[in-house]
Formats: sequence, structure tokens, C-alpha cells
Amino acid sequence: MTRRSVLTAAFVLIAAALAPAALAAADPAAVINHLGNRALEVLSKNGTPAQRAARFQELFREDFDVPGIARFVLGRYWKTATPEQQEEFVKLFEDYIALVYSAQLAAYSGETLKVTGSRPGPEGAIVASEIVRPTGGQPVKVEWHLTDRNGTYKINDVAVDGISMAVTQRSEFAAVIQRNGGQVQGLITQLREKTGNSAPR
Repeated sequence: MTRRSVLTAAFVLIAAALAPAALAAADPAAVINHLGNRALEVLSKNGTPAQRAARFQELFREDFDVPGIARFVLGRYWKTATPEQQEEFVKLFEDYIALVYSAQLAAYSGETLKVTGSRPGPEGAIVASEIVRPTGGQPVKVEWHLTDRNGTYKINDVAVDGISMAVTQRSEFAAVIQRNGGQVQGLITQLREKTGNSAPR
């Protein structure tokens, strides 16, 4: 993942920490506010990089549709992967996101996130928001795409100024697979190296 997309995604998550108090439990906007509260907890605690990554991973697992996002970012290669590769990829993807994004938490510099509304989406709802800069610059528009899992909302994508983070990640992973002869194992091997995971026994 590029440094720009990593910083943007981490910044969005950090900015959500300053969202206002949660609305009604059934309101999709409340999910974003809940995420903000959890992000604030992560920011307020000290610890080693590994500890911060573990806390971020917990937040990511609880509020995001990790299996769904993992299948999406693997794209057409999901069907060519073996069940064992699919299972390992989901776990490595979660570890990778936690490791990379948690390292960017220190980027918080006073920006705030303002939820501006919500509307029905293809799979559930879309929550619109703006990142308000402390310097008074042009706000950054952020849309949170949520899927409804039997009455429970999970985030499946974040679009920053119209650019989907999930689509960006899928493009980058596809490039890695293509450089490895179209084999998913090449991506898995790279993710193992980046996350410090050994091959499953």
C-alpha cells in the first residue's frame, strides 16, 4: 500500500476519534461515532508498537467487515486461491492493516471529524462526514460504507474525496500477484514477511 493511502486511511480513523457522542444504536452514524470512541482509547494509551498494533487490530476486527473486505481486495484471485490460502490471507490481511495503520497513529494533529448525514447504500448505509482542519483549510469529504449484517452495521469501505480505500488496496494487491506470475502465494509470502508471520504448519 502506498504511503499516501496509508496516511490517509490512518488519518481518517484518527479523525473519527473526535466525532460527537453516539446517536441511537440503530443509526448507522452511531457506528462511526463508536469507532471514534474506540480510536480515542487507542490514542490515549501508551505502549509498544506491538501493543498499539494489537489494540488497533481489535478495533479493526470489531468495527470493520474484515472477511468481506479481504475477499474484495483479493478480487478475482479469491476464487483461484485454495481454502487454505483464503484462510491465511484473511488473517494476514488483518495483521497487515493493524501493523501498518497503527504505526501512523502518531500523525494525529488536531483535525476533527464531523458527521454530516447518512443515506441508504447498496448493502446497508453510507455515512457522510468531513474532516475539519485546525488551520481552517478546505474540509476533506469522507464517506463510510457500511453493510447490514442482520441488524449489525460493519464498515466495508472508506472513500476519501471519492477515492475508495478498498479499491486502492485491491489494485495494489493485484499488482503484487501479477508480478508473481498470477499466483496468490506470492502475495501471501510478501504479507508474511511484512507482518513477521511464519508459514502455517
